[in-house]
Amino acid sequence: MIGAGTVGSGVIKLLRQNRALVEQRAGCEIVLKRVADKDLRPRRGVGLRPGLLTNRVKDVLADPSVDIVVELIGGLEPARQYILEALRHGKHVVTANKAVLAKHWDEILGTAKRASKDIYFESSVAGGIPLLRSLHDGLSANRIKSIWGIVNGTTNYILSEMRRRRIEYPVALAEARKKGYAEQDPSFDINGIDAAHKLSILVAIAFNQSVPVEKIYTEGISRITRQDMVTAEEEFGQVIKPLAIAQVEAGELDVRVHPALIPKKHPIAGLDGCLNGVHFIGDAVGAVMFQGQGAGQMCAASAVVGDIIYLARNIRMGVAGKVPFIYYKPNPKPLPLRQIGKIESRYYLRFTVVDKPGVLSAISGVLGSHRISIASAIQKENQRGQKVPVVMTTCEAREADIRKALQKIDRLPVVKDKTLLLRMARED
Repeated sequence: MIGAGTVGSGVIKLLRQNRALVEQRAGCEIVLKRVADKDLRPRRGVGLRPGLLTNRVKDVLADPSVDIVVELIGGLEPARQYILEALRHGKHVVTANKAVLAKHWDEILGTAKRASKDIYFESSVAGGIPLLRSLHDGLSANRIKSIWGIVNGTTNYILSEMRRRRIEYPVALAEARKKGYAEQDPSFDINGIDAAHKLSILVAIAFNQSVPVEKIYTEGISRITRQDMVTAEEEFGQVIKPLAIAQVEAGELDVRVHPALIPKKHPIAGLDGCLNGVHFIGDAVGAVMFQGQGAGQMCAASAVVGDIIYLARNIRMGVAGKVPFIYYKPNPKPLPLRQIGKIESRYYLRFTVVDKPGVLSAISGVLGSHRISIASAIQKENQRGQKVPVVMTTCEAREADIRKALQKIDRLPVVKDKTLLLRMARED
């Protein structure tokens, strides 16, 4: 094992705690030979003997008695280097590293294939939910039509608390930090980057197409307010959720991460707190939903140890490297990516305006000039002359037209802040 932090410690605990069960299911003994980490002190209640620990990664990579290398340090480098070196040294690999997989998918899976070694990474997406294996194997007879999911527990927790307790975003974020659900620098989570990494992996498996994270349209949640949560629920019967979406539309692959309003009856709408969930639609099976804890020491450890069991079983049976975890063959004809301006949706628009006559007609006039029909308009009473929120929802419109209209609207003298745009999911 390379890295004995939170997840690594959980893996060691689980291997010990369920040793008999793990070895029964693997069909062989599983021995933890070496743990490479910067910190060689006894740690985290796992009781590793000093001789098991090393601060030299080469002690793991170059050991001929090691069959499986488990990479749990995270980040891009040196994790990528260690994974590639392990494969080239004839080791099979287990990793939880969604960032390095999303960034270097072709290189890593291509190296594994050329080396005839396996790389398993179930815990890289949605923690302990057995999602990737189910998608790749259980749904292998299907052409996947769409993926809708919540794959980041931090943002789901924040929005859930804002809705449940009617609190503002900064308060919910502070509480998420205090409870350990958000990092001190939460930018990767709240800006959607973490979810984009995970969506990139899902897309590669579901559509056999590698989509770099930088080409996935991504928005965060920081501009959503308590009042947005209240309005969405009380006025429209919808909830705001942090979605990762991938679907084929008119021969193009639509891949994006952003918050959106979804009907309360949708299966994803009921996922609160740190829960993750992914809703697939296959051409044969129809709709399938997976949900569960997406983060945390032991649920991540569950997926890592599951991968170790699969690999150990394959090694014992002599098929390791011959039946890969994920089928890999570069797609010679990848679908073009749909630009965000081409999508069509209903929209929730929150304007911040001066409360004076003519404001609604000015805004609706600009929308109308861009062929955008208004479905509803809500303005709460306020003292004349103060800044107030005005919420409008639109009928189905093209995003490029919405964006052009908002550029003009945000320049109106009566508009005092950048308009919030949220997409509204279709009822079906």
